[in-house]
Amino acid sequence: MSPATTSTPNTKICPTCGTRLADNATRCLVCGTELRPTVEAKKPATVQASRMPEITLSLPAVLGLLTLFLIVGAVLVYVVLRVTGVATGAANAPKGGTATVTATATATILATDAPTATTVPSATLQAPFDYTIATGDTCTSIAVSFGVSVQSIITLNNLPIACNTLSIGQKIQVPHPTPTPPAAATGTFEPAQATLAACDKVIYTVQANDTLGSISANYSVPGDAIKSYNGLSTDTVFLGMNLTIPLCMRAATPGPTPTATTPPPYPAPNLLLPADGAAFTLANDNITLQWASIGTLRDSEAYIITIEDITEGQGRRLIDYVHDTKYIVPVSFRPKDNAPHILRWFISTVRQVSTDDQGQPVYQSAGDKSSQRDFTWQGVAPEATPTP
Repeated sequence: MSPATTSTPNTKICPTCGTRLADNATRCLVCGTELRPTVEAKKPATVQASRMPEITLSLPAVLGLLTLFLIVGAVLVYVVLRVTGVATGAANAPKGGTATVTATATATILATDAPTATTVPSATLQAPFDYTIATGDTCTSIAVSFGVSVQSIITLNNLPIACNTLSIGQKIQVPHPTPTPPAAATGTFEPAQATLAACDKVIYTVQANDTLGSISANYSVPGDAIKSYNGLSTDTVFLGMNLTIPLCMRAATPGPTPTATTPPPYPAPNLLLPADGAAFTLANDNITLQWASIGTLRDSEAYIITIEDITEGQGRRLIDYVHDTKYIVPVSFRPKDNAPHILRWFISTVRQVSTDDQGQPVYQSAGDKSSQRDFTWQGVAPEATPTP
């Protein structure tokens, strides 16, 4: 026989006195406490979302796939380059020929050392100098005179912001202007920089009782040049101030005025027209003389034309000056009788050296004379021969 199985009925405990009662009891039999029926709480239904499928790969599998992708990509690139090279070679190949694919060398970029940055030297700041307040001085006027900011004077001397506590005779410190950082060095100088670099300069420290005029006189350098090189707005200099003296701006040493170099003598002009022995009659109102230029004449130089009437018993002469290479013989020089006259002419160059009392220029020879030419000119129509 199997042992009897005893079933224990469901019970509950009285919350007041602890008496065990039946599960369906509504009142405690000992203390009389009313009991509430036991309601089992329903468990909320659990909603489970769908999950994505998970793929787990080992490290060798990942490396194998990566290698496969690289191989496939390399093959595709090779095929594209091969096809493009063949197409280009076929297009450029002559008709009837075979296209040859030329491999193009790929430039390899080599790693180079990074350029070393050029260190720009920093300017050495000068110590401030002492200044004694004079009548009418203000922080603004002092700052303008020395080319510094008002704030730098206030900060250096612990003055109030308004800077209204200055008194005559008070000594304050004035900073030197902040130097401008030098520009990067270049291989060649600009024209202005080359001029400054070529100028010989010295540094002079202002001593007691020095003035701009005395410094200028000692070095024979104009005061304006010293002010310009040092950025001074006034002629006032102060004890201990360093001044740059441009020696290249020295005044010229008094002496005789150099004589201008005289150009060499000009060659003899070559005569052109009229031809030697040409004949002119009353029909020729004007006779033009022409010659070849010997070069560009200066303002003080000219051609001198000489025309002589060498017919016996006349002895007339015409002299004139021109800058052109031609000359028209004036009608007033035409012969007055009906006989042909022989006229001789030649050309030379002259240079003005002074003026006379009437203000007329005085010339001297500046070159050789040309050859001489003759022409005849009959000024009056010949008289008609009477009929017998």
